[in-house]
Amino acid sequence: MPPRRSITRLKAPYLQKVLLDPSRIDDPDLYPWSIPLFRDGDFVVDFTTPVTIIVGENGTGKSTLLEAIGALAGYDEAGGGKGYRPVDHSAAIDRSGAALGASLRAHWLPKVTSGWFFRAESFYSVARYLDEAAREPLSGPPPDFLSWSHGEGFMRFFEERCSRQGLYLFDEPESALSPSRQIEFLKLLRQLDRSGHAQVIVATHSPLLMACPGARLLQISRYGLEDVRLEDTDHFRMMREFCLDPEVFLAEALGEETDAHDQMS
Repeated sequence: MPPRRSITRLKAPYLQKVLLDPSRIDDPDLYPWSIPLFRDGDFVVDFTTPVTIIVGENGTGKSTLLEAIGALAGYDEAGGGKGYRPVDHSAAIDRSGAALGASLRAHWLPKVTSGWFFRAESFYSVARYLDEAAREPLSGPPPDFLSWSHGEGFMRFFEERCSRQGLYLFDEPESALSPSRQIEFLKLLRQLDRSGHAQVIVATHSPLLMACPGARLLQISRYGLEDVRLEDTDHFRMMREFCLDPEVFLAEALGEETDAHDQMS
């Protein structure tokens, strides 16, 4: 397949800023505007590097924010490419980040929205959608992502779909990846970063992915999104304590006493 013509000669990041417009919020007490990250109505985030990593506990708004950015760029909330509708939402109550997207404003330079929105939880639906679409006449052989193991399917998918100029959103891509495969994914992020023609925003719980060289690491806190060092994230601290002494760490985490503690008492 011949390479596609570049959309622009300008380098990433293309999405420069996202901010909440209170005038577009009908009821701030409803989800997703009730999430602490957005509740005050003054949410704003600047994207200053080609790769941005967002971290935070479950329920703090990471995935919701990515869904909203995806909606701004024209992606379905279930993920996929532009124009893909891998999941039928017609009977669903709209409580997703797509609703939040309607109350956000985005600043682009320039507006580059081609790319991909990857969501681990809907990968099966998107992969099946791609396989079925490829079986249509003249479409060529199907990619057959679902014939691979979950992690292998993820990596094959990443390598095939993330090579062109555009905006790439990854929501918890580590969910099916072993530590060694996470390193492979880090290599892909580095390639996208160095290419200069891709902007990547990742929401993750993985300290390995948080350590991506050159990426800007943002942590969701009660004050919004703040720059943070890897070593200061709760995820890294917990893994460090576990690696230093797994037995003591688990005993404290589970509220149990270790044999060593019993012997000393």
